[in-house]
Amino acid sequence: MDELRELVESFFEAVSFEEGGRPSYAALHDLFIMDGKLIRSGPGDPEILSVTQFTASRGKLFEAGELTSFRETESAATTESFGNVAHRFSTYRKEGILNGTRFAAEGVISTQFIRLAGEWKMSSMAWDDERPGLVIPERYR
Repeated sequence: MDELRELVESFFEAVSFEEGGRPSYAALHDLFIMDGKLIRSGPGDPEILSVTQFTASRGKLFEAGELTSFRETESAATTESFGNVAHRFSTYRKEGILNGTRFAAEGVISTQFIRLAGEWKMSSMAWDDERPGLVIPERYR
């Protein structure tokens, strides 16, 4: 579904920026429902944030000069929908500079969507990075 792909691409565009540029975190509020959630999973406890909390935490890293570049792209995806609900499983690659150190990772994002008044919005997005012991399955590549 093109609309869902475009929403995910808009998310990646909003959080991505080159050195010397600025992220467009405020644009995320237009992509999510009012109570939307962003969930960073990993080996420890998940970080579960509202859109406002997510934009504030990432904005703080940027404003402090800690996060000086970030790029995230979708490399593969599977989308399913039924009526006014949909789900997209996206494989992603991200890279950037945090505290002067370059980083790169790949992982999988699970995004849920709901259609409100004829318009698709994200309701939640949860992701986890590939790491030793957790490899992205070939079917998601």
